[in-house]
Formats: sequence, structure tokens, C-alpha cells
Amino acid sequence: MAVEWTDLGLVLSVRKLGEHDIILHALTEQHGHHAGVVKGGGGRRARGLYQPGNKLHVRWRARLEDLLGTFVCEPDRMYAAGALHDRMMLTSVTALCATAEAVLPEREVHSLAYQQACHLLETLGESSWVIDYVLWEMHLLNELGFGLDLSSCASTGVTEDLIYVSPKSGRAVSRAAGVPYKGQLLALPSFLIDEQPELPSTDDVIAGLDLTGFFLERHVYAPHQKTLPDARQRLRALVVK
Repeated sequence: MAVEWTDLGLVLSVRKLGEHDIILHALTEQHGHHAGVVKGGGGRRARGLYQPGNKLHVRWRARLEDLLGTFVCEPDRMYAAGALHDRMMLTSVTALCATAEAVLPEREVHSLAYQQACHLLETLGESSWVIDYVLWEMHLLNELGFGLDLSSCASTGVTEDLIYVSPKSGRAVSRAAGVPYKGQLLALPSFLIDEQPELPSTDDVIAGLDLTGFFLERHVYAPHQKTLPDARQRLRALVVK
């Protein structure tokens, strides 16, 4: 008996398969990161539908659960269209999708990561977007079992004046305890620990991207001899500018 389900999914990437078909990778709400063949998805008329970042109604079907299967898709929200003419927005969408595809294992359900990704796409272009993106990557680390402990100083246990993170333990370090080692520690931007943070500076945003990027690279990419996706690196470069 064939296996079939329907869901909502964000387009993460597509790859050509033959002359007219594609392999679609989607982050779905109830079925996780899933792949499938889209018949005719490589045609000119369908090309706009399968842009990374678009949200689709998807129906997946396969003869057996562990086969690649096929997708039949209809549009829900065409987020990608709004980003095509803005370099920062387009890079942001691409970075979001590339990171989700790279770090979320196929067929593992991560509904909250999906919902937060949808929120990011809904608020694309707002001033707080990159901050929310850093928080999303923090959530991914938690989801994958590599969450950071920013609640107290790893050396002294104090909960105030935390400005560093240990690259070894992923725990916060206070200003006083970190002085002898500050050249070896990662910066901890205040917006990651303050309940009501002020609008962060560019340096704080970059520190946040570097912090999550460091631990994603260590725990997720490096074990597979990979580095952060090019789009993720381009996003950081645009924030610097």
C-alpha cells in the first residue's frame, strides 16, 4: 500500500532531474525536512513556484516509506517574490533555507523550527530580522542537542555582567572571570540574554552571527567536512557593510 501525506512546507532547494523534473527539498511542519521528485517542476511555468523560501501546500506519495517519493504542490505564500529585487532580503532568504537544509536531518520532525522560519519570512525586511535570525540559529542548536548555557558564568556561577562565551563548553563567562582569557573567548551580545534588550549595534549582531556560526560549524558542519553555507557567509558580510 502506498504511503501518502499532506502538509505545509517551505522550499529549501531544488535540483534538476532530467529535462523537465526536479528534486525538491522542503521543510514541512509535521514531517520535517523531506525530499521528493516534482514531475514537470523544471518547466518555465513552474519555475517561480519552486524558489527557496516559498511556502507550499504539498502532497507527498511513495510506494514505500523509505523511498524518495513524489511531491505535488500548490502555492500558499510566495515569500521569494518579495525578495528578488533586494540584495539583503534575497541573501537572507537564501541563508535561512541553506542553513535549514544543511543542519536539520531529513525526516526528523522539527515543527518549532519550521514555525520560526515562517515567522522570519513573514517579517523579512524589518529592522529586527537579523536578530530574530540569530535567535533562530540558537534554537536550531538547542533542537540538535548543542544548546548554549548563557544563564550563569561557567567559572564563578554569577549571573551578571556576562559578556563572553567559552568556545569549549558553550557556557557564558563574566567580564571579571574572562579577563585572563578574553583573547580565547567568544563575544556574548547582550540581546541574547537581556529580557528587554536595547536595539543592538552592528557589532552585537555580528557577534551573534559569529557565535551561532561557530557552534553550528563545530557540531554540525565540521563532522561532515563542510563549512557554513556560502549564503550564510554572504549574510554576515552584508551586515558588516
